[in-house]
Amino acid sequence: MRRELLLLREMRDAASTIRDLVGQDTAEAIESDSVRRAALLWHFTVLGEAANQVPAETRDAHREIAWRGATRMRNRIVHGYWDVDIETLVATAADDLPAMITALERLIRDLDE
Repeated sequence: MRRELLLLREMRDAASTIRDLVGQDTAEAIESDSVRRAALLWHFTVLGEAANQVPAETRDAHREIAWRGATRMRNRIVHGYWDVDIETLVATAADDLPAMITALERLIRDLDE
């Protein structure tokens, strides 16, 4: 359980950092800032890698969390980083990560008790 909590916290922290990195900026603004772009790619990679390592029983029991989506995004970044669509990452940060962060925080709290 300890490793599982570590992975879930890594996911939550990466998702929160992604939200902070994107803020209210456009994909174009992030694309033009190489440091922020690299940080965004890194944190999406961490998010997906941790999601992939969460035990299958936990993933199956909490289907409200986009485990496969996070893992697929990580794979796309790692294996095709030269052709990553920053607009998709920004949209994901705005549209999908707030609910994921909430679900992860709830799961962490439940497992930590």
